[in-house]
Amino acid sequence: MRGNEKQRALVFIAHGAGEHSGPYDELAQRLKELSLLAFAHDHVGHGQSEGERMNIKDFQIYIRDSLQHIDLMKSRHPDLPVFIVGHSMGGAISILTACERPTEFAGVVLIAPMVQMNPESATPFKVFLAKVLNHLMPSLTLGSIQSKWVSRDKKQVEAYNVDELNFHGGLRVSFGMQLMAAASRIEAEIPSIKWPFLLLHGDADKLCDMRGSTMMYENTPSSDKKFKIFEGGYHCLHHDLPEVAESVLKDVSGWILERLPAEPSQQP
Repeated sequence: MRGNEKQRALVFIAHGAGEHSGPYDELAQRLKELSLLAFAHDHVGHGQSEGERMNIKDFQIYIRDSLQHIDLMKSRHPDLPVFIVGHSMGGAISILTACERPTEFAGVVLIAPMVQMNPESATPFKVFLAKVLNHLMPSLTLGSIQSKWVSRDKKQVEAYNVDELNFHGGLRVSFGMQLMAAASRIEAEIPSIKWPFLLLHGDADKLCDMRGSTMMYENTPSSDKKFKIFEGGYHCLHHDLPEVAESVLKDVSGWILERLPAEPSQQP
């Protein structure tokens, strides 16, 4: 913070599957410059946190940990409004976290969130097969996250590939089942979502289907919602082409600021 400038809001950032909170430093710094106190952690089984890599018994653990972290920060700053920013799987975590306490958060920003499974990859037969495999071989690994779809910026893709805190192995069947369970929970919550939210999604995203964001936007009863589509945008919009990444930073920070009380004018 600059001088005696007061913090205006708390912003919890939830990262996506297979990554960690480090890549969100630029976003956190941008928020800090606006007197917004950003905070994050590595989800269980991710980055520097404990737990088996990319394996979790219950998706609810992510929500529990998020609420505990938020509660800790609220205890230190009880008068500040709280926002959540979530990307990819972190978007699913953010949605379900906000749904647990629907009147507690000033707003939720969702960047390419996982709202539903890709209809082409989650056909009834494939879902049935996944359930059978989860019963027989829950640790069986399937395909890994294809980094080429992370960003159109080759430097960002290379940075993703060499980051040792990212998970580069195959996804377990059991983890996939937890993602499907989370998507089902979100679908059930959609009709009751009234809290403010901003959706940002690229129409060339091959890792989280944009149709999920469209479905959420069209079917939630929230009176304060916005959906911005980035033409040609890949999955990590905040690390996509420089002009897209900058637009995302401005969109996120601007949307949050619009929902805060005006700062008192400075006395001469």
